[in-house]
Amino acid sequence: MKVSELMTPRVESIVPSINLRGAARKMKEMGVGALPVVEDGKILGIITDRDLACFAIAMGHDLNSVPVSKVMTKDVITCKAGQDITEAAKLMQAHHIRRLLVLKDDNSLAGFFSVDDLVRGSHELAGAVLEAATPVH
Repeated sequence: MKVSELMTPRVESIVPSINLRGAARKMKEMGVGALPVVEDGKILGIITDRDLACFAIAMGHDLNSVPVSKVMTKDVITCKAGQDITEAAKLMQAHHIRRLLVLKDDNSLAGFFSVDDLVRGSHELAGAVLEAATPVH
């Protein structure tokens, strides 16, 4: 089964200069936990709800003045829409993450592929990703 068959195709992005509160509001409005950070068609990073909670708030950043570029994850792990879900799950496991940005062949955004999407294709693969991505306390 291909990533394109299970991925969430609706993707909205934000620019790196938007403040942290604006990013959080957009996540809430869309009901998502992550947004790609894009400028001039280039993916610069990703901001997640975890970035907002664990880095922005915990570090005392001013949500109204600090841009997402200060706390976003810059090393974005991606996959291609045509990849097999097993390959995508291996990427998620290897990087201890729960979501991937999905790219078209021209490297433009095609969607998101999350562990929630993966569970519809394979409970076993989704379980392995969750185990790898869950922080140990």
